[in-house]
Amino acid sequence: MKAGSFSHVGITVSDFNRAVRFYWEMFGAPLVGVADTPEERVRGFFGVDVPGATCKIGWIRIPGGAVIEIFHFEPRQPAQSVVWNRLGATHICLNVRGIQKWHDFLVGKGVQIVSPPMQAPRGHWLFFARDFDGNLIEITDLGYMYHVLRWLGPLGGWIFRRGMYKKYYT
Repeated sequence: MKAGSFSHVGITVSDFNRAVRFYWEMFGAPLVGVADTPEERVRGFFGVDVPGATCKIGWIRIPGGAVIEIFHFEPRQPAQSVVWNRLGATHICLNVRGIQKWHDFLVGKGVQIVSPPMQAPRGHWLFFARDFDGNLIEITDLGYMYHVLRWLGPLGGWIFRRGMYKKYYT
């Protein structure tokens, strides 16, 4: 058994409409679906056991195919800061081309930038930003690695599972 592809990541947002506008205006990612969750499901499935609890769910499609699933709960809990060495999700990552142009564009739009563009040891470029709720977004320009991952990724995975990364599979 193996997964077919990566589908989506889910984040909880403080303002549904603002999140839709943010991901559209910053990344050209449109809202492609919306659902209002019945109170029974919010209480049972999501475990928000509060009378009158609601949840609006939206699906924002990132160019290239992945989706950010946004959840807007009422009542909501306060945000917690991301701690890198705490178990759990830390950030989402978007692939771009032209890292400096993206950095300048987001700065010009008033997006909080966490770090300037930097080159990683394997040659790609990246920086971190935050959305209006503080969710970390890694912006990555893979450069030539786009082609390597696209064409050699499956073969590399097969080779590495049997060689230098074998210890992780036993």
